[in-house]
Amino acid sequence: MSKPWRWILGIVGGLAAIRIGMSLFIQPSTNRDWSVDQSVLPVATFEGPMVTIRNIRNFRYETTDRYTPAWYDKTFDLRKLESAWFVVEPFGRAAAHTFVSFGFGGNDFVAISVEIRKEKGEAFSAIKGLLRQYELMYVVGDERDLIKLRTNYRKDTVYLYPMRTTPERMREMFTAMLNRANTLAEHPEFYNTLTNTCTTNLVRHVNQLVPGRVPLHPSVLLPANSDKLAYQLGLIETNLPFTETRAHFQINERAQKYADDPEFSLRIRGH
Repeated sequence: MSKPWRWILGIVGGLAAIRIGMSLFIQPSTNRDWSVDQSVLPVATFEGPMVTIRNIRNFRYETTDRYTPAWYDKTFDLRKLESAWFVVEPFGRAAAHTFVSFGFGGNDFVAISVEIRKEKGEAFSAIKGLLRQYELMYVVGDERDLIKLRTNYRKDTVYLYPMRTTPERMREMFTAMLNRANTLAEHPEFYNTLTNTCTTNLVRHVNQLVPGRVPLHPSVLLPANSDKLAYQLGLIETNLPFTETRAHFQINERAQKYADDPEFSLRIRGH
């Protein structure tokens, strides 16, 4: 290698090392110029079996970049929680976004999505996610926002799987996720591409309920096939072979067909 190239590579390597070093001194914050869709943090309050969630996101989209912001507050009765759903949105051979949704009977669903909290103008980068560049947030949202955004506007493939669990564990997981959302509102954390992601947080919640239920596995870090892992571990409610399960629970066609149906959540489940 010629001396000029060694010199250039040395400078690049030095700058990278400086940036990595500087990132170690950055502190997480709740006070930044946030993107509108992630500008408001959800907060939950508990009173016996009743939980009130403030700031449930329910944007109305024209495109992924044009939308009407909206949030609402709602009280849920934990005694009525009857289903939990695992959502997988692959966007590459290895990468995916995963989140969960909870059903309280009829058309009453609320989704919880662990995401980077973007500042205005930011976009996701796996490398930046290693360098303390994004805070972490739990988005609590209406399925007409969190699911329809992905199926109808981003045009990503989305799978919606019923989870195999007990009502008691559903309530415990729902409560634990809302408590973590409350904690992040007071004590922010950085997202980390390897250790503090959408899927690693879901796994952590599951393993808090049943230690070791989800083992360390490549599909936790590279979650495009996390649904296959969930299937193999018996976490998905189905008696079909996996290839048929995946085809059965892909919801894009129904989401497009019933985009404006007031019972959107039931329709995408085939009801």
